[in-house]
Amino acid sequence: MSDRHPTGAANPKPAPLHGIRVVDLARYIAGPYCAMLLGDMGADVIKVEPPGRGENSRVFGPFVEGESLYTMVFNRNKRSLTLDLRCAAGKQVLRELLTKADVLVENFVPGTLEAMGFDWDTLRAINPRLILTRISGFGQTGPLSRKPCFDVIAQTMSGLMDITGEADGRPTMAGTYVVDYSTGLYATIGTLGALQARAQTGKGQVVDVALLDSAMSMLMTAIPEQLLLGRTMSRHGNRDRYGAPANTFPTGDGAWVHLATAGEPMFRALAIAMGKPEIADDARFRDNAARMRNVEALEQHIAAWSRTLTAAELLGVLQSIGVPSAKVTRVSELVQHPQLAHRGQIIDMPHTKAGTVPMQGFAVHFGDTPMRLHHPPPLLGQHTDEVLSQWLALSPGQIADLRAAGTV
Repeated sequence: MSDRHPTGAANPKPAPLHGIRVVDLARYIAGPYCAMLLGDMGADVIKVEPPGRGENSRVFGPFVEGESLYTMVFNRNKRSLTLDLRCAAGKQVLRELLTKADVLVENFVPGTLEAMGFDWDTLRAINPRLILTRISGFGQTGPLSRKPCFDVIAQTMSGLMDITGEADGRPTMAGTYVVDYSTGLYATIGTLGALQARAQTGKGQVVDVALLDSAMSMLMTAIPEQLLLGRTMSRHGNRDRYGAPANTFPTGDGAWVHLATAGEPMFRALAIAMGKPEIADDARFRDNAARMRNVEALEQHIAAWSRTLTAAELLGVLQSIGVPSAKVTRVSELVQHPQLAHRGQIIDMPHTKAGTVPMQGFAVHFGDTPMRLHHPPPLLGQHTDEVLSQWLALSPGQIADLRAAGTV
């Protein structure tokens, strides 16, 4: 067994969400990511998928032994149950599962769950303690609520894309699905808050999280700048918006290094290291406000210096004087990084068909109840019999009847 396989077998303490049962009806990223994080914290997460085809992302490459890596990275620590929710028998099974569940996670277009016969009033009657975590593009209410939305659409509409990219370039999306991930995080936080509230009241509630709202939350000072100062935030490339110098600079060996200073002593130390102590007293650069006004001239000095050094040499100088800095890292370098290895940020995950699959580790570290790998990402329907037996106490014969009818 690899050192990168954190099963947690040596720690007998239950995980933080041990005993919490989650039904996951979600697809793509934000919803499955939320449910996965709950599973990482020890919840028993049942991923409900259509028989035959499974969740939408199972057809997204790249593939290993016919299994989607895209699906794997959002679905560890879950068990898969196939269930046809278009038929009455399938809906009845779901209804019975929800009587046992603590949380239902879904990210259908608003109105879909209601059309299936699972509106909130019905769900609350089925199980008053149930928490319904709803993830959508625009929220459950409002003029756009029934419109479909993906991460990039939320980036586009929220202003995130307009403030991302070079100042003289076109609006640029982030290099990853940052809104989907952040929405999944907010949904997880909301679910945990609802579980805590339930511990006090005994009642479940709806958690309503939207991609557009999540994207808006990451705009820093853009909203007050616009409404109070009449100033529209613009693209700055890799420059920091509030301090200088802070940007990405070229090195003599073709790499890029990002540095960020804060305060006058740090800038003076940088000026001395550059062999240009006089610029610390230059009126154009003597304080942060002046440096921001004259940032292009300042960056020309730094770039001319950085090009005379290799990345390793430049980082050695910057780190010796306490300037936060790092080489722009390629993924091929990242996967070998000793800090990430030390933190267990790449784990080896056993998979029934794909063998051992390395993937991202756990971002939260608990002192006494660590996250651990309970289940590899499931094959489609891999745990159908097991879940129906454990959650609903169905007999092998009853399960066989459901399978013969195409319900599971």
